[in-house]
Amino acid sequence: MKRKTDNFNKFYNRKRNSAVKEEIRQEKKAVKKERQVAVDRHFEEKRNKKALLAGAAKTSGDIGGKPVSASKTETSIPLNKYIAHAGISSRRSSALLVKEGKVTVNGKPVTDPGTKVLLTDTVKVNGKKITVSSHFVYILLNKPKDFLTTTSDPQGRKTVQQLIATATDERVYPIGRLDRNTSGVLLFTNDGDLSQKLSHPKNEVRKIYHVGLDKALTKADFEKIINGLELEDGPARVDVIAYADPKDKTQVGLEIHSGKNRIVRRIFAALGYDVKTLDRVVYAGLTKKNVPRGKWRFLTDKEIRILKYLKS
Repeated sequence: MKRKTDNFNKFYNRKRNSAVKEEIRQEKKAVKKERQVAVDRHFEEKRNKKALLAGAAKTSGDIGGKPVSASKTETSIPLNKYIAHAGISSRRSSALLVKEGKVTVNGKPVTDPGTKVLLTDTVKVNGKKITVSSHFVYILLNKPKDFLTTTSDPQGRKTVQQLIATATDERVYPIGRLDRNTSGVLLFTNDGDLSQKLSHPKNEVRKIYHVGLDKALTKADFEKIINGLELEDGPARVDVIAYADPKDKTQVGLEIHSGKNRIVRRIFAALGYDVKTLDRVVYAGLTKKNVPRGKWRFLTDKEIRILKYLKS
C-alpha cells in the first residue's frame, strides 16, 4: 500500500509524463470498450424485460374466477427477489420478511425466501398485495446530519425518506446506511438487484470520507492506519489515507472498500480519537457535486449503466 499525502480529493501517484500519458491512453481505450459493452447489455436487458412482461400479460387472465395456469416456460424468480423488485425492501430484508411468515403466495403462507414465483402470482406482504415495479428509480441524496437512514421511525425522529418524499411515487429505499451523524452521498432505489449488488461485500464498493477529528492525527497513528488495525470484528484496512489540509491535521481523507458497520468511526476510536464530523464524499464513483446538503437528484443513464455493470 502506498501512502499519499496529496489533497484527498486527488489521490494520485507522481509518475513520469510519458507513463502518465500512456496510462491515460489505455484508460480511455478501456472506458470506451466498457461503455459500449454496458450500452449493449442495457438494451438487451430492456428487451428481455419487455418480453418477460409481455409473456406474463398473456397468461394472466382468469377463467371462472380462477387464475389461468401459467405456462411452464414462463420465467420464475425467487420470492425475496420479487418482493425487492416491488420496492418493499432490499433482498436481504425481504428474505427476513418471508422467514418471519409475513408473506403469502396465492393465499398460502410461504417461509422459504427462495421459493419460485411467477409475475402472475398473487403475493401479499402483511396482508397487502404487492406488484413488481416496471419503472426503476435511482436517486442520489446529499444527506445532512441528524437524519436517520430508515423509511420510518416510531419515535418520530427525522428520516432521510422525508427528504426525498417529493421525488417519486415509487417505493424506494436506501442502499446501505449512514448513521445519524454522518452526512454525504446516499443512494435510493427500488431496483432490488442493484441494491443487493452494491451492498454485497464481495463487490468492494469504493467509498471516500472526509473525517474531522477532535485532535491532530499523529504520524505514528497515520502509519498504524496504513498498516491496518485489528478491531473486535477482525482486521480493518484502508486503501488510501491523506491529510485533507496539510496545515490542519485534524482533517483527514480516507478511501475504503469495507462495508463493516461504523468502520471509519471505529478505526479512529481504536486509536483514541473522537470523530467530530464525517462526510461521505464519494460512493461507487458517485459524488455530491452540485447537490446542496439536504437536496437530491436523479442519476443519469450513464451513471446507472456504470453501477449496473460494476465489477461485471
